[in-house]
Amino acid sequence: MALSQLYLIFVFLVLPYKAISTSHSHTNGLKSLHFSLFQQETINKTGYIIVNGVAGPGVTQTTTPFGTLFVFQDPLTITPNFTSQVVGTAEGTSITSGLDGLQSISIAKITLNMKRRKGSISVVGGTHNIKPSDHPIVGGTGDFLFVQGYLTSSPVNLTGLTVTYRIEFHLFWPPYANFR
Repeated sequence: MALSQLYLIFVFLVLPYKAISTSHSHTNGLKSLHFSLFQQETINKTGYIIVNGVAGPGVTQTTTPFGTLFVFQDPLTITPNFTSQVVGTAEGTSITSGLDGLQSISIAKITLNMKRRKGSISVVGGTHNIKPSDHPIVGGTGDFLFVQGYLTSSPVNLTGLTVTYRIEFHLFWPPYANFR
């Protein structure tokens, strides 16, 4: 394969999935930060079913029975590859709330240890296992104290033992917060 072909493959396949970060100061006084990371969830390694649900489809990579209680402590990486650099952890719980087994109510604490930012972000909301889902941010610690905004969780790879979700962070700090 020619070097130019390898370069094109890198540009079009690898770069779009790299963690990207932008920081802005808005005219309304809010400072913002936008970036993406990848959640790597491996069944019976970083995520476990604690209580089996009572109705609906069986357990697959994308479904769990209605009422299933699931807990997780998943690494967050900078690329979709589960062997890439880990810069954080998503830990929390979800309860399957859809009879189709695809929707759940989720609560999570995302701890980040990046080059310029350290702390945690708390989120809560509804998750759809095979479609993008927005989750409001309800709090933060460390460099994320007073943070507001939302994150979007989108499936990237739902096959195999480890499933991957792209987590897009849309963070905003009010004028009184200490934003570096």
